[in-house]
Amino acid sequence: MAISSRFSVAAHILTLIHQNEGNRITSEYIASSVNTNPVVIRRILGMLSKAGLVRTNAGVAGATLVRPLSEITMLDVYRAVLPDQEELFSMHEHPNPACPVGRNIQSSLDHVFVSAQRALEAELDRVTMEQVSLEVAGKA
Repeated sequence: MAISSRFSVAAHILTLIHQNEGNRITSEYIASSVNTNPVVIRRILGMLSKAGLVRTNAGVAGATLVRPLSEITMLDVYRAVLPDQEELFSMHEHPNPACPVGRNIQSSLDHVFVSAQRALEAELDRVTMEQVSLEVAGKA
């Protein structure tokens, strides 16, 4: 699953848990809302749990938030589902060094990718999951 899909599914999961506080939220229930397989949900719940955003319990207890959504930024969610060593923007490997473009493209793109990543992270850090959840609730 692409980073962007994991990220949007993770935001979906956190919003669903928040809007169903006090109710049993199982991976099967979440999967029915996301319209995916419960295995996908359990994998992403594992990432969110490892990041300290949710607590998961097998069976009927399901998943619960560890912190209030007002304290969870979209950047927290993004980082939770970003696998180690994976970047949103990455270079293709082994361009032809005999070609002037192949020899120089990576160093020319590197600063652009770094700048774009920083801008993305700054924007994600400005938005809390509570803001997302409130917007979703307002559209219901």
